[in-house]
Amino acid sequence: MTDDVQGDRPPVTRPAGFVEPEIYYAGLATVYVVAGALITDSAGRVLLVKPNYLDHWLLPGGTADEGEPPEATCAREVKEEIGLDLPVGPLLFVGWGPARAPRPRPMLTFIFDGGDLDRPERIRLQEDEVDDHAFLPPDEACRRLGPVGHRLAPALRARETKIPHYLSEA
Repeated sequence: MTDDVQGDRPPVTRPAGFVEPEIYYAGLATVYVVAGALITDSAGRVLLVKPNYLDHWLLPGGTADEGEPPEATCAREVKEEIGLDLPVGPLLFVGWGPARAPRPRPMLTFIFDGGDLDRPERIRLQEDEVDDHAFLPPDEACRRLGPVGHRLAPALRARETKIPHYLSEA
């Protein structure tokens, strides 16, 4: 044990090996957080957007800002990408993926239920980032999602069963 004298206060006794909180927290693992919405139309087709910076399509969504909870990220990104202020429904899917070049940290992906969109003509794309959108049957949506397509079936199943799905993509 070590003792620290702090002015007129009695000494604080700390166990050997004590690490100051700022040093401890600075050494913990960190992750990137992504959140998106599973939005369908009345026919059960899945809404995808085509970002101009990727070869594949995505569910509407994006990366969390510093300190932003996943459900707030989802709502913000949906509004930014497709111009709609939609309620964020229940959590459907959580996925963990390891760091892969060029991404230096692991990624946590959250998919929330964005519900059924009754008036798709209201969609207004964020032209700086999104080139296109489409409502697609689940099998076609899965193909267009490319390397993240394996997340769609569990999210759709979770929507039906009301049981969120977790997937480690290690």
